[in-house]
Amino acid sequence: MKISIASGKGGTGKTTVTASLATVWDKPLLAVDLDVEEPNLHLFLHPELSADTEKAWMEVPVLDAEKCTLCGDCVEMCQFKAISLMISTLTLYPDMCHGCGGCMAICNEGALGKGQRELGTIYKGRVGGTRFLSATLRIGEAMSPPLMEAVKKKMEDIISREGRDAVIDAPPGVSCPALCAVMESDVIVLVADATPFGLHDFKLAWESFSPLDKPMGVVINRAGMGTREIYTFCRENAIPILAEIPFDRKIAEAYSQGRIIAEVSTELGTIFSSLQKNIRALAAGDEEEVGHA
Repeated sequence: MKISIASGKGGTGKTTVTASLATVWDKPLLAVDLDVEEPNLHLFLHPELSADTEKAWMEVPVLDAEKCTLCGDCVEMCQFKAISLMISTLTLYPDMCHGCGGCMAICNEGALGKGQRELGTIYKGRVGGTRFLSATLRIGEAMSPPLMEAVKKKMEDIISREGRDAVIDAPPGVSCPALCAVMESDVIVLVADATPFGLHDFKLAWESFSPLDKPMGVVINRAGMGTREIYTFCRENAIPILAEIPFDRKIAEAYSQGRIIAEVSTELGTIFSSLQKNIRALAAGDEEEVGHA
């Protein structure tokens, strides 16, 4: 089972929830940080990283000017303006390439060959019996989904080989990286807080991810702060509330020290153990077993 922990905006506690859930999970697990632009799951799980880091690459075209007839077919093909023809010069812009390969396929002269662009670095490690995967985007790289896909391929290899569940720390928001992270998940867990801004962005996330037709529930962080509007919205839209994390100074102190909040107190440990059970019930379609507002 693959569980994505997502949020409509940053700062809701998504990584905090992911780290605690990984700590209490009672089956073989793979913890994956897919927020490749700002990965920080390692700050809480403190994995022992292995030495076999690897670079991820995207296939991009390289020009053999001697074979090029300046026909311009590749320029018309590229919708991302990664190729331009000015007077008698064909110019490639590899950083703008999306790696579709269309230009190479359409070139009848074989003037466009296969090259590479570095996307970033993939890291592997362990936290006790839990496997760990993360990546960092190369400085200057504009597109994160291709690197995320490379990490997801590693994730699928580990899952199929070792039979592990996976908990995924997704990028915040509802843009392409967030959708890329959650689209193959079995369950989507949204983390939100009960503030007006939190409710607004939670609605955006729910509306964006609902067309994927995945089981989806919410963890309300900093419960007891703000308004009750998010509870009303969840009740009206039959969104199961999987857990409520209290607004507590001890949690903020633990967060600032890079500690797992599920280990702060027995009460918090129980909350995350219940969250695990509710996620399993949600994945199985046992709605009656999942708490509602």
